[in-house]
Amino acid sequence: MTNLADQVVATDRGKVRGSDEGGVVSFRGIPYAASPVGAARFAAPHTHPGWTGVREAVRPGPAVPQAPSRLERVMGTRKPDWDEDGCLTLNVWTPRPAPADKAARPVLVWFHGGGFSSGSGGWDWYDGARLAEIGDVVVVTANYRLGPLGYLYLPQVGADNLGLEDQAAVLRWVRDNIASFGGDPRAVTVGGQSAGAFSALSLALDPATGGLVNRVLLESGPWGLEPQSPEQAAEAAEEYQRLLGVPRGAEPGEVLRSHSVERLLSAYRELAVRLARPGNIAPPMYPVLGGAGLPRAWYDALVDGALEGKALLIGTAREEMTAFFAFEPRIQSLTREGAVDLLTGLLGHAAPEVYRRYADRLPDAAPAQVFTALRTDELFRDGALRMADHHAAGGNATYVYEFGYRPAHDPGRLGATHCGELPFLFGTFDSFPDSPMLGSPSDTDRAMGRAFATAVTTFIAEGNPGDWPPYASGATARIRHFG
Repeated sequence: MTNLADQVVATDRGKVRGSDEGGVVSFRGIPYAASPVGAARFAAPHTHPGWTGVREAVRPGPAVPQAPSRLERVMGTRKPDWDEDGCLTLNVWTPRPAPADKAARPVLVWFHGGGFSSGSGGWDWYDGARLAEIGDVVVVTANYRLGPLGYLYLPQVGADNLGLEDQAAVLRWVRDNIASFGGDPRAVTVGGQSAGAFSALSLALDPATGGLVNRVLLESGPWGLEPQSPEQAAEAAEEYQRLLGVPRGAEPGEVLRSHSVERLLSAYRELAVRLARPGNIAPPMYPVLGGAGLPRAWYDALVDGALEGKALLIGTAREEMTAFFAFEPRIQSLTREGAVDLLTGLLGHAAPEVYRRYADRLPDAAPAQVFTALRTDELFRDGALRMADHHAAGGNATYVYEFGYRPAHDPGRLGATHCGELPFLFGTFDSFPDSPMLGSPSDTDRAMGRAFATAVTTFIAEGNPGDWPPYASGATARIRHFG
């Protein structure tokens, strides 16, 4: 067991000094790869050159370059804190050392959400101190490249699912270094929320990284969002280059690396506007099927046994899609006919019957509410249950939850929306001061959050969340409800 008395730990790139936070020691802003600048932009992550002496690891590194989140009206605003230089960093929270005979602790590697376009593992939303202390586990959060810097598809210049490649580099860093922080590299849970859940599952299923993962924690993954096909991704990349004025016949990597980050983000915002369609939440660029880190679609990999033997904890929020639709006038003004028309573009000829089935189930709901409930199931819940059914049917430890907390004051009628469990899981209520999804939780609500966090950390430590019954295929009565 590493002695953290002086908060100094040796990594394979150099020594770092953390901060005493009472029950835990934190290490923030540790580089896991070199800065993705200059020739390293649009390239797979490079090994960090290291440093001499002791590096102060008391503040998180900058976020990766990004535009404001489209969910700011739900989660609350963030001040821009990004910088391309020095953005590929991670953060570690480890409980204070126990006696010398204390075994190495299980590890959670957590990837934030944000639609593959925004977010940072260094934000206080994801401060891992409380989870580490509650569960006696080591918690790791990390940045990974986003938007065009992470998911532009130009394999000929090196741009190939770079966000996923960054995340794979994080797992390799954990394998090589986490023992120095008191963590057990043979007991790693990879987890995340939304886009982070999509990424966590991809890492667990990919043969290149699956051996580094023992357990999987998936919160509100967009399982109904098919990975981009290479053809779709190439079309988006071509349109993006047109917006940036890349000359025909030019070497695109050289031109793209010559642009400022601000110009790259501006063109990406314009591309997002051009490609936006009501009811469709897919970003312009996100992981590409067959690219690095994503050799197969998740269900195909699941059927092939890629997740066998790994315990799974998976869940959703009750009203996921209100985060995307509650403040969208084109959705809120839908008539029944308009809703069916939108669904026809998404589902084809089955749309009228699907809409009717949901409308019958929700007789007092407006068309916007029916559409929102339907899309919640299609994009989040149905896939989560399909995954759980298959995994449990194979005799694997499987646990399913539904998060149902609704703020008492809820003028936007968000209900239990996408991202709503995050402050409860991390205990970071004060980091969401202007968040409509949170409101003002009561003491009872906060106690529910502690129960949720305890269950999650018990799963990380033991492979089960405590007193839940394991899920069985089709046994929805075994879903654990919070809130």
